[in-house]
Amino acid sequence: MDRNEMLNRLQKVNEWDIIIIGGGASGLGTAVDAASRGFKTLLLEQNDFAKGTSSRSTKLVHGGVRYLQQGDISLVLEALRERGLMLQNAPHLVRNQSFIIPNYEWWGGPFYTIGLKMYDMMAGKLGLGPSKSLSLEETVKSIPTLVKDGLRGGVIYHDGQFDDARMAVSLAMTCADYGGAVLNYMEVKGLLKNDENLVEGVEAWDIENRKSYRLKARSVINATGVWADRIMQLDDPDAKDMIRPSQGVHLVLDKSFLQSKHAIMIPHTSDGRVLFAVPWHHRVIVGTTDTLVDSAELEPRALEEEIEFILSTAGTYLNKIPTRKDVKSIFAGLRPLAAPQGDEKSTKEISRHHKVLISLSGLITLTGGKWTTYRKMGEDAVDKAILLAGLPERKSITENLMIHSYSQNVSLDDPKSVYGTDIRMLENIVDEDPDNGGVLSEELQISKAQLILAVREEMARTVEDFLARRTRALFLDARESIKMCRPVAEIMAKELGFDHAWINDQVEQFTDLARGYLLD
Repeated sequence: MDRNEMLNRLQKVNEWDIIIIGGGASGLGTAVDAASRGFKTLLLEQNDFAKGTSSRSTKLVHGGVRYLQQGDISLVLEALRERGLMLQNAPHLVRNQSFIIPNYEWWGGPFYTIGLKMYDMMAGKLGLGPSKSLSLEETVKSIPTLVKDGLRGGVIYHDGQFDDARMAVSLAMTCADYGGAVLNYMEVKGLLKNDENLVEGVEAWDIENRKSYRLKARSVINATGVWADRIMQLDDPDAKDMIRPSQGVHLVLDKSFLQSKHAIMIPHTSDGRVLFAVPWHHRVIVGTTDTLVDSAELEPRALEEEIEFILSTAGTYLNKIPTRKDVKSIFAGLRPLAAPQGDEKSTKEISRHHKVLISLSGLITLTGGKWTTYRKMGEDAVDKAILLAGLPERKSITENLMIHSYSQNVSLDDPKSVYGTDIRMLENIVDEDPDNGGVLSEELQISKAQLILAVREEMARTVEDFLARRTRALFLDARESIKMCRPVAEIMAKELGFDHAWINDQVEQFTDLARGYLLD
């Protein structure tokens, strides 16, 4: 998946069947669905794939135990089914993760055991494993770092875990495998309309090459997540905001705070929300929060009260109490909650269901949803496009569509398992020049070959693209990522043909960005 090749595809098509704006989970899911049905498909992303919300999740593929508690049965059923399909279609990116709910109340064991049995039953044949109650001894043995004072036992259940940004890149490559075109750093500046004021394409600006395009399409889908309102207002300046951005913050700690293959799920925190501590890439992710924010920023920042909430809540349940200096990285993401203007519900009550909206101009907008349901969101959006644009009736095939580099033969303990069958390309890069086998970071086990592959085949255009999303260095250890940024910039400049000024500019930009992921 080379960017120049994608630009060549762009120029060969006079009119696209479907243009998708937005390269996050919903946009990429829509692009894969459309391309795999045989439609001429183009996806445009103003920054990098999954730069926004879609690289900043809790890394869970889940039905939503909390939504079951709230009585949103239809969402849980849909999400549990989609969870199973994600594991089936991308076993190199999604894994079965066990969670333990520790019980400190006498009623906790029976209450959660019954609820999770229902969760298992709803998953049906796509279930990941049965839940069961644990004795005090079993709970302590499973998670030795839990606070033991008052602990009565626990309940174990299963959900999925994945690498969100790697999934995004793999979906972009899947779309390209099916003949679609996907372009990062291509900003949509306006919508093209005919004499009847119906949308017939987009005006786009290639940020890298400083070139504008007028691109015709039979259907345009707005899948820009928390920025969906901006595109709707390009269509109609009087359109009301439909998105309520909600911020979720995560802290990343050393694995010594958990010392277990199991994750912890705290179902009731001081503000009534759920807190997770999940093992991920030999670290522990602790989160999340759910805070309404006024505007959608590309780099949202954690509020001081969110940081304190996570540290204090984690410290209540872990016998090794985390402090600010223990935080390897902190990241915040925005959820695109689909809620009408003036709705004053708390964030935890706003539905996570997705919506497909159609404007008078024919612009299709996809809002709400979550990573787990990305495939169904894409299918629903393309079904609407077929209906609206009079495209040939073709059924979605994504239920059983293997994601790019599909492989069942992966060691989940190997950080390179996310490459699936593309591991061969890494090996070829080292064969081409043994020096490419050198390591950029011993701590994070990141190699030069990964960087070269990211530039040549995964459309990494900046140091941030590589350190934040092609690998997860920035999210796993911000300080370590800063140490790596100059050698990364030097190799990228050689691959992309950029000069020394570009190297210095990239180092400065990335260092400034990465400092925002540190607490001190």
